Amino acid sequence: MPTIQDSPSVVRRYVSAVQDGDEAAIRELFAEDATWTLAAGDLPISGVWRGRDVILRDFLQTAMAHYEPGSVDLEITGMIGEGDDIVLQWTSRARTRDGRPYENGCIGVFTVRDGRIAAVREYMDTLYARETAFGG
Repeated sequence: MPTIQDSPSVVRRYVSAVQDGDEAAIRELFAEDATWTLAAGDLPISGVWRGRDVILRDFLQTAMAHYEPGSVDLEITGMIGEGDDIVLQWTSRARTRDGRPYENGCIGVFTVRDGRIAAVREYMDTLYARETAFGG
């Protein structure tokens, strides 16, 4: 059974899988009943997704559709944790579908249970995201 010390490793593997576009690895890293909350005001991708398949299909694929394939780069700029809760700070870099550079600071609170991501609550600069990636 995974230990608490494995929680940062799970989050780091998730970041790597997103950068690699490895959907199978991402799927394996989420608990079947996981939730993802994007607290992003009235952005079109703001909301709460429940269930691994819904997170992958309705949130992550929709979010990634705003960027050129293969252009997403996530740089971890900070990580702290206590128990199974990991606070991750990262910079998301990509090129939008219309070729503009995108660089946004994000924070996510990840809860890891039994070696899988059980919940994420994500925050970002929503004004910047609206103007740059969502046609503000």
